[in-house]
Amino acid sequence: MLNSRIAAPLVALAAPLLLYGGALVSQYGFGLHPCEMCYWQRWPHQAAIVLALLALVLRKNDGAMRALTLLAAVAIAISGLIGVFHAGVEYGWWEGLTTCSTSASGPVTLDDIMAAPIIRCDVPQWTLGPISLAGFNAIFSVGAAALVLALLRRPRRAA
Repeated sequence: MLNSRIAAPLVALAAPLLLYGGALVSQYGFGLHPCEMCYWQRWPHQAAIVLALLALVLRKNDGAMRALTLLAAVAIAISGLIGVFHAGVEYGWWEGLTTCSTSASGPVTLDDIMAAPIIRCDVPQWTLGPISLAGFNAIFSVGAAALVLALLRRPRRAA
């Protein structure tokens, strides 16, 4: 399977689906409200999902499939790098956001702002040992992007 020509796009699809899915489960299943930087980490995963799906749809065109898979790997890596930045803010290594934000969309009233939970980017809502969700996203995203790039470099056989 790892030598299959569709192994890289499959990993490029599975990794962000699992990571983004985990973020949604933690938000809606366990009540962990995301901060602004948490949302930043989700956007590249959403892009990677779309790019990997397009790569699989266009798998007959090897060049397009490889290019889209490469772009998906870059998007996954970007999410991981944002996770590194966010984890660094949580650990106090550097300063993060200095402005307030809310998860409300559209016109925002004072009542919306007052009812929104206050979620700070510099305080992790959940950790496993010393690693926060931002840290786990950094580890798994950078690792997944490296795996996709390694799979793209390997000799392939037809799927």
